[in-house]
Amino acid sequence: MRQAQSEGVIKAMSISREAEGVAQDLARQLIHPHLGFVLFFCSAEYDLDALGQALEQYFGGVTLVGCTTAGEITPQGYGRNCVSAIGFDHRHFSVACELIDEMERFSLIDAQQLVERLINDCRSNSLAPIKDHSFALTLFDGLSSREEVVLAALSAAFGRIPHFGGSAGDDNYLARTHVYHAGRFHSGSAVVVLVNTWLDFEVFTTHHIQPREERLVVTRADSSERRVYELNAEPAAQAYAELIGVPLEALDFALFAAHPLAVRINDRHYVRSIQKVNDDLSLSFYCAVENGIVLTAMRPGPLLPNLETLFARLEDGLGELLLTIGCDCFLRRLEIESTGDVEAVSGFLRSRQVIGFNTYGEQCNGVHLNQTFTGVAIGRPGGHGRR
Repeated sequence: MRQAQSEGVIKAMSISREAEGVAQDLARQLIHPHLGFVLFFCSAEYDLDALGQALEQYFGGVTLVGCTTAGEITPQGYGRNCVSAIGFDHRHFSVACELIDEMERFSLIDAQQLVERLINDCRSNSLAPIKDHSFALTLFDGLSSREEVVLAALSAAFGRIPHFGGSAGDDNYLARTHVYHAGRFHSGSAVVVLVNTWLDFEVFTTHHIQPREERLVVTRADSSERRVYELNAEPAAQAYAELIGVPLEALDFALFAAHPLAVRINDRHYVRSIQKVNDDLSLSFYCAVENGIVLTAMRPGPLLPNLETLFARLEDGLGELLLTIGCDCFLRRLEIESTGDVEAVSGFLRSRQVIGFNTYGEQCNGVHLNQTFTGVAIGRPGGHGRR
């Protein structure tokens, strides 16, 4: 622990099923005289009220931020029904955070004022210049359907500060998702975290999804509800089932993961993952989908080689990695569970110091994404970073 502390971060986890046991485990692993901030990701199976109170009790005076998940990425790799956490040393990281509790009313002016407060808070610690030495993390209620609107305002306010994040999950129940701030869990909210550090880092996003030839046109949709009623002038679920060659009643998470749809913008494809089939045969999505857009049928390529290529590039630029905070779409995890690749991918994430969670959507520099692995990689002190 002393070595990890001297480098700026400590990684921790708890498999306790009791709230107080979790708080005790994390406090024992993380608390030291220079602890300045804790970021955590937890299963939604916990008694969240009790967990919030216990964390506040055991970490009094230390700022904690977190969210519920659709699976955790721990120091041991993929986990379930547990808590994964990172403790940040204030000598290496100056961290400021705020809660957005009325996302439907969040404006550009609100975003500008929020970012200004975060910058002033980080700057007061005189750790490193804000420019080129700061990144932001956003955690959203994953069922709020407000990511696009809030991200547009935040992106304009952040300017050249890179930012990424993930939408909270609830172990695939699609019922209630939460973010944690100031001692309790909140729904219908988002947390924005600004991290200032003298260590080298890079915000990234990657996916392994490849285009097919087939296309579907959105002919009737409610973008505010992320609901598509018709594709190619047919009931959306029926058209999608016909596209992938399965009976309507067979549609489920696994098929959504194996047969995603995407919007093409310039030369890049942005996946629009399906959340569920509704009784009226409409489809609910995890991202907003507009009337008239063309959706390209996609298929997964090799997932692990894509990750290996990403981290080879990151390590070439940053040197040996101290930490990677990863937002990994839960549909990717469902895919590798179905293909039997969990152990291989889990071991790779462990070897690359990844801590994070399986999300209901990812964010990168103002864009809401699906079926990606998105995050920030941070190089070790004294590394050969080239930023």
